[in-house]
Amino acid sequence: MDAYVALEGERVIPARGRAPGRTRGELVFTTAYTGYEESLTDPSYEEQVLTFSYPLIGNYGVRDERFESERIHPRAVLARELTEDVAEWLTSEDVPAVDHIDTRDVVTNVREEGAMKCGIAVGPDVTPEDALDELAKCKGMSEHVDIGKQVSVSESVTYNAEGDGPEVALVDCGAKGSIVESLVDRDATVHRLPYDVTAEEVRELDADVLFISNGPGDPKNFEAAADLVDEFVGDLPLAGICLGQQVIAGALGGETEKMTFGHRGVNQPVKDLRTGQVVMTTQNHGYTVADPGDQLEVTQINVNDDTPEGLESDELEILTRQYHPEANPGPHDTLGFFDDVLAMAGDGSKKPALAD
Repeated sequence: MDAYVALEGERVIPARGRAPGRTRGELVFTTAYTGYEESLTDPSYEEQVLTFSYPLIGNYGVRDERFESERIHPRAVLARELTEDVAEWLTSEDVPAVDHIDTRDVVTNVREEGAMKCGIAVGPDVTPEDALDELAKCKGMSEHVDIGKQVSVSESVTYNAEGDGPEVALVDCGAKGSIVESLVDRDATVHRLPYDVTAEEVRELDADVLFISNGPGDPKNFEAAADLVDEFVGDLPLAGICLGQQVIAGALGGETEKMTFGHRGVNQPVKDLRTGQVVMTTQNHGYTVADPGDQLEVTQINVNDDTPEGLESDELEILTRQYHPEANPGPHDTLGFFDDVLAMAGDGSKKPALAD
């Protein structure tokens, strides 16, 4: 199959087609060298075109027990080389894919110019003009403001209903499955709620912790989640991961902004400002907290660019992380975050909080 990738500026890259189709989206990259199954099924990649910087993708096959959700979320995939297993998987889910391109050049372009729009055309008879036509469709388009609907559960789902630990109201803005697993492993009962759940519905659960999940795009698009923070701050412990940190900060008077090319990979160094300890983390986000406001303390920062990686408030019982402590794929240095979140439940838990 022929394949072409058209970048902003109308540069066209020829490639080998591995999964047919035509599409467009925001071009981003990940530096992860393992975990392609987890990355491809991470809802935070919804509506993006994912470039893998590691040369070979698919060398240990495809197993659905590693999936973070039920489907692939990027609109298309670029790689130096894709194995047959991954190419067949992408084809089965109608996700266009190309390889035999210089991904170093693509990544350098994104780092220098920032995340950019691109058009992709893959098939037996496609031309460079087909990719340029897809790119042209991006012009004048803004980010999907209701993107949460595409990645969230449509109705409440409860996990570990008979658990003896705290009850967690998890607002699903595009939650990775391993977040649920990490809480259930600690015997918490998890109520996974739609992204637009109302305060009244949350209140009916009488949960011990309100948890805002990760998700795709601009945190300002998740107004319902921000309204929940406004409603429950000071009354219920609040926790958040990735987009969840941004939503909580924005709801409490902070500011968020889009990054040049974001943090996406499994080797992002994070420093704890209280202990001085540096840990390696898994990340996938294109927005960050520019100003946490007056109510939240920055407790952790990214070593590379000083962006906030952890926000806390002892008084308001708030604990957030910009990275993914559940780390699938990636290091498990920060799994203790979930113990700390459940410990905030205090007397509301069904049994004493779990120890580290």
